[in-house]
Amino acid sequence: MSTKSDSLKGKLTENFSEFSQLSNYSFMNSLKADPQSTKDGNDHKPRSVYSGHYVPVVPTAIPEPEYISHSNKLFKELRLSSDLTKDKNFCRFFSGDISVASYPMSPVGWATGYALSIYGTEYTQQCPFGTGNGYGDGRAISVFEGLFNGKRMEMQLKGGGPTPYCRGADGRAVLRSSVREFLAQELMDALGIPTSRSLTLYVSRSEIVRRPWYSKGSRYFEPDIMIDNQAAITTRVAPSFLRVGQIELFARRVRNNAHDEALNELKMIVQHLIDRNYKDEIGYEISIESKVIKLASLFRSRLISLIANWMRVGYCQGNFNSDNCAAGGYTLDYGPFGFCELFDPRFQPWTGGGEHFSFFNQPSAAAINFKTFCSSLSPLLSESKQDQEKLDQIEKDFFELMNKELMKMWANKLGLEHYNETLINEFFNLMVISKADYTILFRKLSEIPYNLDSLKDCFYLPINDELNNRWELWLENWQSVLKKEGNIKAKSASMKSLNPVYTWREWMVVPAYEEAEKGNYKKIKELQDVFSNPYVEQPPEIDQKYNRLKPSQYFNYGGVSHYSCSS
Repeated sequence: MSTKSDSLKGKLTENFSEFSQLSNYSFMNSLKADPQSTKDGNDHKPRSVYSGHYVPVVPTAIPEPEYISHSNKLFKELRLSSDLTKDKNFCRFFSGDISVASYPMSPVGWATGYALSIYGTEYTQQCPFGTGNGYGDGRAISVFEGLFNGKRMEMQLKGGGPTPYCRGADGRAVLRSSVREFLAQELMDALGIPTSRSLTLYVSRSEIVRRPWYSKGSRYFEPDIMIDNQAAITTRVAPSFLRVGQIELFARRVRNNAHDEALNELKMIVQHLIDRNYKDEIGYEISIESKVIKLASLFRSRLISLIANWMRVGYCQGNFNSDNCAAGGYTLDYGPFGFCELFDPRFQPWTGGGEHFSFFNQPSAAAINFKTFCSSLSPLLSESKQDQEKLDQIEKDFFELMNKELMKMWANKLGLEHYNETLINEFFNLMVISKADYTILFRKLSEIPYNLDSLKDCFYLPINDELNNRWELWLENWQSVLKKEGNIKAKSASMKSLNPVYTWREWMVVPAYEEAEKGNYKKIKELQDVFSNPYVEQPPEIDQKYNRLKPSQYFNYGGVSHYSCSS
């Protein structure tokens, strides 16, 4: 029997009524709601959530919402007409007023709980109840799940108001963080890195929330003032928002004998993860033990590839805990993130992150998250010692495979067929000593320069004679290897496909959200255009603006060179 959604295939979805027909809620339909939750979703005060996979929650709409932007690329991929951004009900829905939802849409959204582990250490003390039953989506509320050309996507409001997991906060996101997340997700996608995506961005013309932040020109490490911020909502989109921390939560409940259904709930959430993110690779008919082994292996491959890609483009996920690690193997939660400009292996943009989550430590953080993931799957293998040994081996092999992928990535960035340890280690040393810009240097190298003159614009300080000689020797040795390996022109083209021209530079993004606070969204749209093709050189007037070194005044500048997660 055909459905209305079948009839919409092949054409653009042009209005909210047609959009509603795309709905298909696998999360709420196949998993269990918290038994203590309310069906109407009026559940906004902090409380312990002891069981169930989600809590039905109605988001709190921002008053007087104003449309700022949407992702043209994602709209095209989902076959959504841009006219939807002018549809009154569509705008109301994605600014938090889901009372406009019409059948078969759900009249409530949902928030989920997860556990917290920081670098492998389990935490419960930040939970207001001291039990860990209060962690979860404090201001993220999923409001839609649907099928778009047969592809399942979930849509989640960031800043949609309080949930039972908000720990006493207001559940809002400010315009600053919303602009950052909106732009960053689309840049990462254009860079070719798996990520959640951006749908729409709205700001309230009347709701103000107070947050700690940095005064103009502040050199403080932490915020030094309280400021008024406009509330905003950005909608992020992904095949699912399941996190390692979610799987971990249910595994902890099994180990703690929290309730009679704990093991079954773990099994259900793992099966749902497979259905949402690994359906094409893991057969439904095989045993749960076989599924777990296959899942661990597949997630390992995705996670290793993701981290290598992060490092390829200079991205640092400043708070890579288990709850910020998507179990589907893509980038999630653009809060305390940044992109490395001045090359520093210890680069960490977030003041609360510490060196263990710094740029070059991301493979180690990923390994720990993967260990947590495997440990969380372990209760499902309790009857099989042989399967447990297989899972243990999958986990033990993570570092070896991660290192192989990183060596391959570094070699490819330099146009090499094979990893050359001596050549690459000297290159890292020279980058650090010479105060090189990560993105600009690799892009200039993609032209295969023969002398240092072509690289002079890559450095934050003048190059002395000794460094000049070391660079010239390195370039000579590098050129020699490239020539032995073959086609220089092809190598240059390959390098350009891996080394972007444009990157995220916080000092360029700050004016975009500052202008947005005044109602001017021109800079946001300009950055969207630049970020949509980061590997393609723009016309000179755009290139000179966005392809340059960080000005000296922005070093050690609060809110630019470093920032708290005050959003």
